Amino acid sequence: MAEGKFGTAFNCMDGRTQLPVYKYLSEKYGLDYVDMITEPGADRALTQGSHALLESLKAKASVSVNGHGSNIIAVVGHHDCAGYPVSKDEHIAQTKVAVNVVRGWGFPAEVIGLWVDENGQVHDIDGP
Repeated sequence: MAEGKFGTAFNCMDGRTQLPVYKYLSEKYGLDYVDMITEPGADRALTQGSHALLESLKAKASVSVNGHGSNIIAVVGHHDCAGYPVSKDEHIAQTKVAVNVVRGWGFPAEVIGLWVDENGQVHDIDGP
């Protein structure tokens, strides 16, 4: 197992979201590292992706959880997403569904939803 405290984020490939999510998770959960699993529109990838894509994402999360000991997994939606150009409300709704998809994989980790706004601020998304 790798040294240090790890978390995992299903994040968009959009570079504007990487640092804010890394910083937020590191500070809130006392993490040393955040394994980023990126896809254009990660919330959409987890809710509307092909079976093959979902299996690939699950396998990557498994490496983070089982290989690095990650015990927190974040699913991220964000403002102005080129990979999933829908409203904030739709992103939040899909992120909540995606959280449930990841929870269904049964990893021994807390799964949360996050929203990155137009100012790069990260917000928790409450509820299922």
